[in-house]
Amino acid sequence: MELPAMSEVMALSLLFGLFALMATVAIARGWLRAKEEEEEKKKAQNTNGPKKPGSKMQKQQQRIRKEKPQQHNFTHRLLAAALKSHSANILCMDFSSNGKYLATCAGDRTVRIWSTKDFLQLEHHSIRANVELDHATLVRFSPDCTAFIVLLASGDTLRVFKMTMLEDGGFTFTATPEDSPRKHKAPVINIGIADTGNFIMTAFSDTTVLIWNLKSQGLSTINTNQMNTYAAISPCSRFAASCDFTPDVKVWEVCFGKKEEFQEVMRAFELKGHLAAVHCFAFSSDSGWMASVSKDGTWKMWDTDMEYRKQQDPCLLRTGHFEEASTMLCHLALSPDTHVLALGSDTSIHLYIMQHGEEESFEQVHGECIDDLAFNITSCLMASCRDWAMRLFHNTPGHWAVEEMQTLLKCASSDCTARGCSSSWPRPSRLSRAWVP
Repeated sequence: MELPAMSEVMALSLLFGLFALMATVAIARGWLRAKEEEEEKKKAQNTNGPKKPGSKMQKQQQRIRKEKPQQHNFTHRLLAAALKSHSANILCMDFSSNGKYLATCAGDRTVRIWSTKDFLQLEHHSIRANVELDHATLVRFSPDCTAFIVLLASGDTLRVFKMTMLEDGGFTFTATPEDSPRKHKAPVINIGIADTGNFIMTAFSDTTVLIWNLKSQGLSTINTNQMNTYAAISPCSRFAASCDFTPDVKVWEVCFGKKEEFQEVMRAFELKGHLAAVHCFAFSSDSGWMASVSKDGTWKMWDTDMEYRKQQDPCLLRTGHFEEASTMLCHLALSPDTHVLALGSDTSIHLYIMQHGEEESFEQVHGECIDDLAFNITSCLMASCRDWAMRLFHNTPGHWAVEEMQTLLKCASSDCTARGCSSSWPRPSRLSRAWVP
């Protein structure tokens, strides 16, 4: 009787021991699992936790960078092309003297060189020059088109970029080791290089215009006795002129000798006739004509082909009304052939055709106020810049003439085809030549 009782006790002990062992194993497993989960959470917090806010901010910044501001769209029958490569507002542009290139500078710290032969193509390619540690506000080609200078925004200093052509037709750009030192305390409002290469002009917002050579040596200091608002060099490189808050435009002649040595800067003539401050002015290609626009709400065309040394004065040829000039800043450009005057105010452009007295307007060309206007050297295209794009327009008189010729040829072709005399088309020489300069 004792043996069965002991076997039952041993069986119960073994059973309880087995249950205890299983419970211990389960508890140990649960503890290990909890520890592993806790370590995984710590790892996750170390890898994702502290960087999570930063990563979100980084993603937001990347998203802001990727999301470009909505660009202004513009269409017109005379719009030839829109050049889009900059990632900030375009501030200035300049056509080269040989007519092959166009330079643009923008707030994205780049200068882009465009080939004018691509303007009427579907694709427009440009070559980029980086402006290190700053951005350019003004750009000007050298007379030989192998370099360009820019005005740096932060220090009002000049930087020269040399252009080296590659075998594939591209360019490499090399900036000079040192920027040109600041020559005056007042802010720079414009720069210019004479097409002869004899001198450079720097105009300041006070009464000073500096004339200096390509070696950064000062030649002359002009005191305009007026707070300059605009200044420019004539295409013939003979004159430098400025305007301000007075109703006059003052013109000086920069004189050089037969051996290209500098002699003097002397007062030449003035354009007098406006009743309020002059916003801007422009020369024709031979400097025989000048145009000006004033805050009195008028623009004027002048004949400046005279001998001022013989006390001859400029002759006023025409006066037009432009009411926008009385309330806002205006930009002006005169086509090299003097047939078209372009005025830019706010976001719109107005063209005045001198020969026929007609007008053409382009409304809301840009989303912001226009910064610059210019014609190419052949007077075929007019360019305007602002936003992230530069827009090119067919010059109105020439484009109208082409459309007229195409219409006349189409009518002649239809008429002759109907009569079965396609060989008797009128020659182009018999078409209207009223538009020809």
